[in-house]
Amino acid sequence: MPDRTIVLTGASDGIGAAAARALVQRGEQVVVVGRSASKTQAVARELDAPFHLADFARLDDVRRLADTLGSTLPRIDVLANNAGGLMGTRELTVDGFERTLQVNHLAPFLLTHLLIEPLLAARASVITTSSAAARLFSGLDTADLQNERAYSPRKSYGDSKLANILFTAELQRRFGDRGLSAAAFHPGVVATNFAADSTDVMRFLYHTPLRRLLTIGPAKGADTLVWLATHQPGVDWEPGQFYEKRRVARTSPRAWDPALAADLWDRSAAMVGVPVA
Repeated sequence: MPDRTIVLTGASDGIGAAAARALVQRGEQVVVVGRSASKTQAVARELDAPFHLADFARLDDVRRLADTLGSTLPRIDVLANNAGGLMGTRELTVDGFERTLQVNHLAPFLLTHLLIEPLLAARASVITTSSAAARLFSGLDTADLQNERAYSPRKSYGDSKLANILFTAELQRRFGDRGLSAAAFHPGVVATNFAADSTDVMRFLYHTPLRRLLTIGPAKGADTLVWLATHQPGVDWEPGQFYEKRRVARTSPRAWDPALAADLWDRSAAMVGVPVA
């Protein structure tokens, strides 16, 4: 599949950087997107790849990123929505949204929406990094998406990861017949800087000697992302599904509730200021 372009967010570290390296080694043209200027530039220099900076805690950064990508790239064959994380105490972004919700769900929702026309033109794939936390920790309530009533770092993270899968399913329902293919995946428990800013107990899994026993390396965590990005939807993998280790995986039963997915879509669109329909 020559002359393809893959836009990869969260590519400055962890599984994003590992995926970028693996994709470039396979001859793919990767556009590196990250929040940290120094880390993003370092990965881009290593791979001789173009890069863009965007902080997903600022929706104006997402809008600028979409404008730049849409105006400078001749096509986008894969959009890999990989940026995200587990946050600490509840805080609001400059846009007025709970940080975990915005970084993990609203920002990639907005980016995908703003790039939908070039994605459709290329019959592209949209791959979203989710997590087993969607099944383990989520208590998603669309009437309280910002967790004003029941916040904890773990619950908010689990809610956002369930939102990723619901978004994937709804994206496939809305645009699959126009050639778009969407998938979400769980990378595994990966030894990265994940949860570095959190006070949740999960931080100790990633940032103590326990990580040597219970985590995998970034390259292994990136494997399913790379597989989805380099294999043919509808032939090698089934669009609209949730994957782990290159296989359709179990997740929360709520992920496949079409009414919940549609409700989340409409509420998310209203929050970020894009047409609901």
